[in-house]
Amino acid sequence: MHLVTIWHNPRCSKSREAMGILEEIGCEKEVVKYLEITPTKDEITTALSMLGMNPRELMRTKEDIYKELRLQNEDDYDKLVDAMVLNPKLIERPVIFKDNKAIIGRPTSIIAEFIRN
Repeated sequence: MHLVTIWHNPRCSKSREAMGILEEIGCEKEVVKYLEITPTKDEITTALSMLGMNPRELMRTKEDIYKELRLQNEDDYDKLVDAMVLNPKLIERPVIFKDNKAIIGRPTSIIAEFIRN
């Protein structure tokens, strides 16, 4: 039995698909509905480190709020992370954490292998 944490948005089809895969595998999971309980700046920074990504790679760049905030012109790491804290809708989903690693579960076909390894 694997223990994982998933940043989940129940309204997102890919996130729901990821939950189904975790259930099929039989994972013990902690589900964080990140739109209701927003990750802190430290949690997002840790996630970025685990993902091996910069903030923009974790952002949903097609969201209206991304354009409204003109984040495409922002290069400051802290400002991009702060934007995700203040607007969690910007966070790509689902993010799955296991041990000291994380992935964005897109495509969802990568999730099972990540959990098993």
